Amino acid sequence: MDYMDIAIEEAKTAYYKGEVPVGVVIVKNGEVIARQHNLKESLSLPTAHAEILAIEEACKKLNNWRLSGCDMYVTLEPCPMCISAIAQSRISRVFIGTFNKDMGACGSVINLIDYDIFNWYVDIKWCYSQECSDLLTSFFTKKRNKS
Repeated sequence: MDYMDIAIEEAKTAYYKGEVPVGVVIVKNGEVIARQHNLKESLSLPTAHAEILAIEEACKKLNNWRLSGCDMYVTLEPCPMCISAIAQSRISRVFIGTFNKDMGACGSVINLIDYDIFNWYVDIKWCYSQECSDLLTSFFTKKRNKS
């Protein structure tokens, strides 16, 4: 199983909880040190995005706010808040499963990481996954049909 598959498992967990299906895995030296999914609805917190929760978990595991040398696998392109947190935490690489046409901050809408404001370079790797896209499409179709 590759790391994006684990992130997809997390996204599916979010989906079944009624959360926007986004999943994240953070890896250091080949070891998964954090895995999370969106919990905005469950926790009633606007910052409970999968990326933020995974960064918090990884920092606790390493007892360090600096996550340099870590890779993040995320099923949906991070929003501005999340890419900022990713850069602030010094994550080295981010592998993205699908585009975020509404709030993507890694090139779809804006490319915040290209601005020289973070004092850190994050290597963005696009690895498009139809499964990541399909989960989101299914979730929002289902949500619209309930309304």
